[in-house]
Amino acid sequence: MESTEKLTDTNAILAYLYETFPLCFIAEGETKPLKIGLFQDLAERLADDSKVSKTQLRIALRRYTSSWRYLKGVKAGAQRVDLDGNECGELEQEHIEHAQATLKESQEKAKAKRAAKAAAEKGEKSGAKPEKKAFKKPQPKRNKPAPKAAKPQVEVKDLSPATLTDLKPNQRVSVKLGKSPVAGVVLDIKKEDVQVQLDSGLTVKVPVEHILL
Repeated sequence: MESTEKLTDTNAILAYLYETFPLCFIAEGETKPLKIGLFQDLAERLADDSKVSKTQLRIALRRYTSSWRYLKGVKAGAQRVDLDGNECGELEQEHIEHAQATLKESQEKAKAKRAAKAAAEKGEKSGAKPEKKAFKKPQPKRNKPAPKAAKPQVEVKDLSPATLTDLKPNQRVSVKLGKSPVAGVVLDIKKEDVQVQLDSGLTVKVPVEHILL
């Protein structure tokens, strides 16, 4: 009799996806960019599978598409694939640029974290005590110059901020990320936060005021 025990560990769910959809989810080596809206296909294909829930699938999919392996695979000439490994179109340049920027940021954070850890371990080995901060005599308060007026934000043509009542799951929207909006699909709406799967395959959670229609 097949076990119906639900999987809750993200690594176990990823292993299950590697086994169930080996032409889509790659366990080792270079990955392939995923089809836009793949989560919906995944949820439908596993609708009768008691092992995984939609919530856990979202978490696992976010882990997969945020990994360095996946972000490195989002590059010029790469083809998106569906659950069965069928090609679903070439990547757009804005998706490639977004993935490269995300990868660079993630790598820089990891590098800084490793450097901080190494410095801490070096300090422990040397037995050096942290230097005491010299007492500084409080300085009299000075009148601060008035802050400069913020530059008005440039409005995005043909797009306007959305409200919660405008949004629903599976709806195509644009998300304000950096200088230009990025297209995606609404996955879930919770209070004032909206979860969107970007066309690059990444999943983000942003306030409703960052959604443009």
